[in-house]
Amino acid sequence: MTPGKPPVEGTSASYDAAFAEAHRRLIEDDSIQFQLQPVEVPDRPDLSGLFDFLQAAGPVVKVLFWVALIAIAAFLIYLIALRITGASWPWRRGASSAPDESWRPAEAPARQLLAEADGLAADGRFSEAAHLLLFRSIEDIDGRRPDLVRPALTSRDIAGLSGIPARPRGAFARIAMAVERSLFARRPLVEGDWRDCRAAYEEFAFADGWRG
Repeated sequence: MTPGKPPVEGTSASYDAAFAEAHRRLIEDDSIQFQLQPVEVPDRPDLSGLFDFLQAAGPVVKVLFWVALIAIAAFLIYLIALRITGASWPWRRGASSAPDESWRPAEAPARQLLAEADGLAADGRFSEAAHLLLFRSIEDIDGRRPDLVRPALTSRDIAGLSGIPARPRGAFARIAMAVERSLFARRPLVEGDWRDCRAAYEEFAFADGWRG
């Protein structure tokens, strides 16, 4: 290239000059930041005090853990025992202690049952009459609380269920005891036994027996 003449377009000198001019303009442009500020890394928190505390409290934490575990296991066993025995939940006992009319058998079927049992008693079949009252009473309870009566429960077990209101439960227990005597002691019921069972069923089935 001849000195003093501008670079010829298309030559390497023209590309170099254009690049130099573009670079100069880039450097002089204040809107472009070429130096980045250093990033300050925060200091890591000192956890040595926490570790020392946890290490010192280790035995206490271990004792609390086992106490909590035992308490949970005992509570689960308690719930299972309530479920097996049919007892009502403690927070529902206040409500169950009051008479619950929904437990009573319908009056018409109950009176029909008494008529059938009276027919057996009229023939001197007092034990069979009491059995009939007992079995139908169990059916009545199971119909209203199918979760309460289980096949493994005896009539005496059912008589002890706290889920049944107190007065009907006591009346049912009188029938159950008389029937058990006739079955296990092999002592047939007599008329006096039957009359007591009949009175107990009336107390179990009809409204007057649920009051007071």
